[in-house]
Amino acid sequence: MSQEQEILELKEKITYYERIIKTISTPIIPSIVPRTILIPIAGYMFRERFENIQTKTLQYIGEHKEIEHAVFDFTGVNVEDVEAFDYNELAISISSLNSSLRLMGIRPIYVGFNPRFIREIVHASIQVDIETYKSFREALNKLLVESNKSISVK
Repeated sequence: MSQEQEILELKEKITYYERIIKTISTPIIPSIVPRTILIPIAGYMFRERFENIQTKTLQYIGEHKEIEHAVFDFTGVNVEDVEAFDYNELAISISSLNSSLRLMGIRPIYVGFNPRFIREIVHASIQVDIETYKSFREALNKLLVESNKSISVK
């Protein structure tokens, strides 16, 4: 095999793996709470990834008109995962996502922010008007109480 052919095959493999990573980096999971989806976010955060999260979420909601709540779970994002992504930029991106969802009639909820992220947002005096809870469970319990429903766990 020639060197050029090998390089071409490697480029194709990279493109293939990039598509896989992009696809699995934003899972959207229907919740046990009716009309609610969970978007778990874990690992390294950067501008393109957050744009992918926003695009995929908005497309999903556009295709599933019954959705009323979107819960974004940042529990899997560590301090090191965000350091390369400016906290100001991340706060602005979250605010933009929040506004987009509200315009679509969706109630966005955010859970699992680490203390450093919160400290950086407060320190930068960034005004972010979002609904937050400590955990996914706490957010779901709130939605269940509001809808006068309960889930039995065995």
